[in-house]
Amino acid sequence: MLNFDAVIFDMDGVITRTAAVHSLAWKKMFDEYLHYREKKFHEPFREFTHAGDYLSFVDGRPRYQGVDAFLKSRGIHLAFGKPEDDPKQETVCGLGNRKNEFFNRLLEEQGVALYPSTIKFIRELLGEGVKVGVATSSKNCLPILEKAGIAGLFETRVDGVVSAGLGLKGKPEPDIFATASDNLGVKHHRAIVVEDAVSGVQAGRKGNFGLVIGVARENNARELKDNGADVVVADLAELTVDKINRLIGSKPVSR
Repeated sequence: MLNFDAVIFDMDGVITRTAAVHSLAWKKMFDEYLHYREKKFHEPFREFTHAGDYLSFVDGRPRYQGVDAFLKSRGIHLAFGKPEDDPKQETVCGLGNRKNEFFNRLLEEQGVALYPSTIKFIRELLGEGVKVGVATSSKNCLPILEKAGIAGLFETRVDGVVSAGLGLKGKPEPDIFATASDNLGVKHHRAIVVEDAVSGVQAGRKGNFGLVIGVARENNARELKDNGADVVVADLAELTVDKINRLIGSKPVSR
């Protein structure tokens, strides 16, 4: 008998190899903007870095929240603007939309690569009657899953588009995972969260889910563990249904 009824996966970096594409798009957008500020305001240019900036301020967060967090880390305060802002507008939303243009361009050039071990694990879960959902901050979730041919694997999808429509708070708040669990008709303590971002495991911990699995794609096992992951793996090939059933069965559950 299983000790859980559902597994909710983050997308970028867990299911799809799109985290690297996001990082490249963020770097292109922010470096261009920082160069612009260097010329206009004579501010010293400091490039946007993957380890120092992407992972600290952007990874796992909703797009505009990521823009705002990074800019504030550099002492830059812009008007928030509106989601429909033109990508050329110098607002938080405008910069976020510019990043999305770069992301879609890169995605079209590179395509969508998957983590085969994750897909294999999802199919194993489905074969055992476990419900599977995807919860992500990305507003590009559905087209990415469709492009990869795996949209049909997920019974529910709570992404950036759904979050905006429902007014859900982004990670590190647990709203998207809680909503996915609710959509599946599964109590939170009977659901498992799988995440690769620090903000994601923080959300899993805050939501009191049955188990939070961290996937350390960035040599960040310690950070994931310290921020809420119950177990950390380098790849989901390390796990089986039986193994996570034992892990969740041995963990005290707060209901």
